[in-house]
Amino acid sequence: MVSIIDYVPGDTVLHRLNPVTKIALAAGVIAASLLADSPILLIALLALTLAVSAAVHVMRQVGSFLKLLIPLAVIMFLMQTILMREGRTVFLFMTDRGIELGGMVCLRLLCLALPLIPALVTTQLTDLANACVEVLHVPYKYAFTFTTALRFVPVFSQEMNAIMEAQTARGVEYDTPNPLKKIRLMLPLCVPLLISSVGKTDATALAAEERGFYLRTRASAFKRYPLRGIDFAALAICVALVVLGVVF
Repeated sequence: MVSIIDYVPGDTVLHRLNPVTKIALAAGVIAASLLADSPILLIALLALTLAVSAAVHVMRQVGSFLKLLIPLAVIMFLMQTILMREGRTVFLFMTDRGIELGGMVCLRLLCLALPLIPALVTTQLTDLANACVEVLHVPYKYAFTFTTALRFVPVFSQEMNAIMEAQTARGVEYDTPNPLKKIRLMLPLCVPLLISSVGKTDATALAAEERGFYLRTRASAFKRYPLRGIDFAALAICVALVVLGVVF
């Protein structure tokens, strides 16, 4: 099973950027989305994210993530239209002000969640950790913890699928259309998943300690991550996005 954040090799401009620059670009889009009050700017940021994702050939991963986000966005939209009673009634209980706020919330959610996908999918997690240590001077143990947590996401997902398949073979119906029943069926799976995760974490910690994890310093990496002209141009775009968020 392909994970949403599995690395996709390529030779695009985004692939060639410094890992820190990619995270900064994603952070710039996220900051602009939080600061923006204009739906036009939010739509532009969303379109920019989708265009970049298409350019680096990661629309499959973005589409998989959208399948998870869209139901949440619909729920948040309905909540806004139910709770917001100001404005003129347009349809049933929905007011024009509630629809406007609901649309803004949905756009902001998509703009906050999607930018990290192309940034992570085009970056090796090892490069991300080493670049954070070298460029940002982040202590290696913190960078390692962050990237290891990302690396364990697909592992735990595959483990959950394996447990569900085993239970399905025993007659458990996880494809029920009732969401409450599905949640009730999946809650018992947390125990074997927790036991498995603890075992994997302990094995990973032991392997890292045997390889001299605590001796690792900023100078230990064999690969360097200098910032080039293309990185400074991307960082300028990042600053411009934040300024647009403040202005609009």
